[in-house]
Amino acid sequence: MSELESPVDDLLISEDQANNLTYFAFAKGNKAEPLLAPTKASIGALPDVLAGRYHLERLLGAGGMGAVYRARDLLHEQFGDPDPYIALKILSEEFAESPDASALLYSEFALTRRLRHDNVVRAHTFEVDTDCQRAFITMEYMRGLTLDKLLCERPMGLPWKELRDIVLPLLDTLAYAHRRGVLHGDLKPSNVMLSEDGLRLFDFGLGQAEEGTLPGLPHLSRERFNAWTPGYAAPELLEGQPLSASADVYGVACVIYELASGKHPFRRLPSTQARDEHLERELHAPKNLAKHGWTALQTALSFNPAERNITAAQLRDALGATSSWLQRLRLRA
Repeated sequence: MSELESPVDDLLISEDQANNLTYFAFAKGNKAEPLLAPTKASIGALPDVLAGRYHLERLLGAGGMGAVYRARDLLHEQFGDPDPYIALKILSEEFAESPDASALLYSEFALTRRLRHDNVVRAHTFEVDTDCQRAFITMEYMRGLTLDKLLCERPMGLPWKELRDIVLPLLDTLAYAHRRGVLHGDLKPSNVMLSEDGLRLFDFGLGQAEEGTLPGLPHLSRERFNAWTPGYAAPELLEGQPLSASADVYGVACVIYELASGKHPFRRLPSTQARDEHLERELHAPKNLAKHGWTALQTALSFNPAERNITAAQLRDALGATSSWLQRLRLRA
């Protein structure tokens, strides 16, 4: 596995590349006008050291509201920590003075911190640099390969044994998050990493706590904020409905199908367009997927949330189950 790091100039995205990333939009009335992910101009100048402690080294990637850097924790380094590296996510320049954007960043920190699971990235701190007035969060620095990079290397998809070793932990993790009242909101291959320590689900920046979970978090109107990755967001999200566990299931089902076949189930089209063009009629069971899991995956890929009546835990059980003929064979033995 390769370490996900490149020189800053290589990872600062162009305007054209920004079109392929998650949109973050401020809605005006009933229409959302997407703002593109940060580019060289919008990230802005940052000091070499934030909060007197975190030395920025490399830009790892940019998203809808900010950027993620590899940083060196100078305090830990001073006390002899042999691995003082962290990941640091900071708001981009255009959002730096937005109280709502800072609240969303804190929400990401709080949601991630609530999930104490081996397959969820570990959040460390939420801080504000007083000199540049930028809010940021620090997290564990992961070394590994994201699933979108893996798919580039495996264009025909993964055989069932390899697929199972990724899909089952991913669904276990999502089911755990849902039990804890946390919705992810942006499940896609680039937000899942195969790290040195196993699978990691990260980037809860578009996530949300379910009703009654973390009641102290700021309640930002979902009418003002709309966020989506069109190829992985369920149709109801693109149409302005609130985030739900069912929408997460749709996103993870798209990821699973893509891992199994090497192709996105709906040609990477926005799900509303795929629905309107009836692309579900073209779906076929991927050859690499265990046959006993196809019905459940089809259900999870339903455009209609009323027909998507399966949870992450149920999808995991269906994919993890031993096929009936093999069960009978074992019983005979």
